[in-house]
Amino acid sequence: MKRLLLTLSMGFIGGLLSFGTIMLIEKNRAKHLKFQENQIPVSNVANFSNLPANMDFKNAAEMTVHAVVHIKTEYQQKNNLYDDFFGFSDPFKNFFYGNPGNSMRQAPLQASGSGVIITDDGYIVTNNHVVQDASFIEVTLNDKRTYTGKLVGSDPSTDLALIKIEEAKLPFIVFGNSDSLKLGEWVLAVGNPFNLTSTVTAGIVSAKARNINILGGGSNVESFIQTDAAVNPGNSGGALVNTAGQLIGINAAIASNTGSYTGYSFAIPSNIVRKVMNDLMEFGQIQRAFMGLGSIQEVDGKFAQEKGLEKVKGVYISTLDQNGAAFEAGIQAGDVIMKIDEKEVNSTSELQEVISRHRPGDKINVAVDRIGKGLSFDIVLKNKNGNTKIVKQDETNVISLLGATFEPIGDQEKNSLRIQYGLKIIKLEGGKLRGAGIREGFIVTAIDKKPIKTTEDINTALQGKAGMGVLIEGIYTNGMRAYYGFGL
Repeated sequence: MKRLLLTLSMGFIGGLLSFGTIMLIEKNRAKHLKFQENQIPVSNVANFSNLPANMDFKNAAEMTVHAVVHIKTEYQQKNNLYDDFFGFSDPFKNFFYGNPGNSMRQAPLQASGSGVIITDDGYIVTNNHVVQDASFIEVTLNDKRTYTGKLVGSDPSTDLALIKIEEAKLPFIVFGNSDSLKLGEWVLAVGNPFNLTSTVTAGIVSAKARNINILGGGSNVESFIQTDAAVNPGNSGGALVNTAGQLIGINAAIASNTGSYTGYSFAIPSNIVRKVMNDLMEFGQIQRAFMGLGSIQEVDGKFAQEKGLEKVKGVYISTLDQNGAAFEAGIQAGDVIMKIDEKEVNSTSELQEVISRHRPGDKINVAVDRIGKGLSFDIVLKNKNGNTKIVKQDETNVISLLGATFEPIGDQEKNSLRIQYGLKIIKLEGGKLRGAGIREGFIVTAIDKKPIKTTEDINTALQGKAGMGVLIEGIYTNGMRAYYGFGL
């Protein structure tokens, strides 16, 4: 009995000691966790309380939200051709989905985005991908008034488009200078994500002159403003504004693996937007200027060492167009472009952005480094044809935009297809028809309900259609009727 009582007493005492030790540890741990938790909110409160007095998001939002519109578009569905090796349609797909050869038109597809009013008489800037190939454009203002929009012109190389509604005394956003943006500066994104109209989000400028290769390279211009303001599908074409309510970008893309915002968004700088809009208003098409550079390379540490360059900066010229403006001015292969009009250039996207603001005939000053020696050249920029003339839209030859070669069809083919007229496409190149999904062998019977018998009929049907939607009707040689819509 004594041995049992001793054992129980020692166990009880040991338990008390263990319990006391654990409580002491938890108490210290609790103090530590509480300290960590208190540190974060206090730090954040201090940061926001120290924001400059001019950082008034309310004023900027109120100034801009009424000038951002909701854009809805309709697209004619492209017929899917389920042709086998013999040119016949797939009977299984016909059974489940209907015969694609029937003459009934398919219901149009719908999409939506945003736009920014830039003049009080109804000019609106948006992304090209928001309105490209649209057969109908509807514009809804923040006060819920609705209008039919007309496409004035577009520029796929910058993913910008200009549309027009017939109204006066509209609220509009004033252009700001995107060059003056600083990293870390606060900005607001205004648009219509997920059809949620008049949505405002805030973030900072995370980077400038970003090239994310979303437009496909080549002569396309990518020099995006990167921000962490939340931008989602539907924000495309919306406004990126500074805290003064000035337009400093058009939201165009997001970096995401899910299709929704996951951290970063990208906007086209306002200095590019302003130039493109002025071109479309004045000429109906873009006046693209070129320096005549062949291949160029950004200079980094490794490249500078390989080429024996003294400075790790600038854009290296590997080759030049012998008939281009830069070669004629005296620039040589191996030169490194350091500045253009006193603006430092350290990436190909920065170079593209600077040149994209100019028209053919404009003069720029280019500072280069040539084997350690600084040189300066005045260059007169040229157009794609190698001269300095302004390129104007030639409506008398608008048929060339289709990118197709036509030939008349014979009586036998007319009888077999039970049609009275039409022109067959015997060759397709890059143009509007191929982009709309049309294939070689398609016989065009009507454009916007106007009968097509000759190429003159096509030209006549397309006159005055610049910036508008076009509907083409026709039939394939296997008897399948089809309808295609696109923007001219």
